Amino acid sequence: MAKRFENKVVIVTGAAGGIGLASVERFASEGARVVAVDLPGTALDVAVDAAKAAGSEAIAVEADVTIPEDVQGYVDKASERFGGVDSLFNNAGIEGLVCPLDEYPLDQFEKVMAVNVTGVFLGMKAVVPALRARGGGAIVNTASVAGLSGNSMIPAYVASKHAVVGLSRSGGQTYAAEGIRVNAICPSPIDTRMMRSLEAGLELDSAESAKAMMTASIPAGRYGSPAEVAALVAFLCSDEAAFINGSVYTIDGAMTPN
Repeated sequence: MAKRFENKVVIVTGAAGGIGLASVERFASEGARVVAVDLPGTALDVAVDAAKAAGSEAIAVEADVTIPEDVQGYVDKASERFGGVDSLFNNAGIEGLVCPLDEYPLDQFEKVMAVNVTGVFLGMKAVVPALRARGGGAIVNTASVAGLSGNSMIPAYVASKHAVVGLSRSGGQTYAAEGIRVNAICPSPIDTRMMRSLEAGLELDSAESAKAMMTASIPAGRYGSPAEVAALVAFLCSDEAAFINGSVYTIDGAMTPN
């Protein structure tokens, strides 16, 4: 595999599992030194071990992306350990409840917005000075196909991912002249823990029935894999994507054709 990230430093949030873990593995396999970020108590050692197994260096940083000091902390630790930051994959997120808007508790709505929107905003805000110091760099934010349409049963998640799309487009326009690129990815259902939670929230007669209902909406007939998403993220952070900025990329098996 090409070493597109040799001597580069990449921060990945939500790194303990799913798309985040697959992205740690992908970046490390291409030569990046990785800062793996997730909540205290998560399996960050798995991410660090995966990066090392791929032949690269990695450190684990426990952080809550809704707390400004924690977010600034993971950027500072990346700079202290590796000398700077070249890319941020703003991936940490939660799905929230599965229920209609009029039944959605305010505290749960605010929790989803705090992690999925404020966490992305704080990550962008904290990393821009570090990228500026490098003469440019890349930010990729995880949105969702839910950020491009509506869904009657996950209103907080839908609202939060629409906001991520807006932040990404705005960031691209704001920082393009400085060589800083900001793009968003919009995955369809991906085969992760989050999908197990959403399937359970549908309260059908079995997990198999829930998965069948979900995949029926995807023309490709299956969930995507974390590794497939990680490949897109790596491309968008690479020099090959130097003229891609303020863009929104679906990776969805034709679920939401443009």
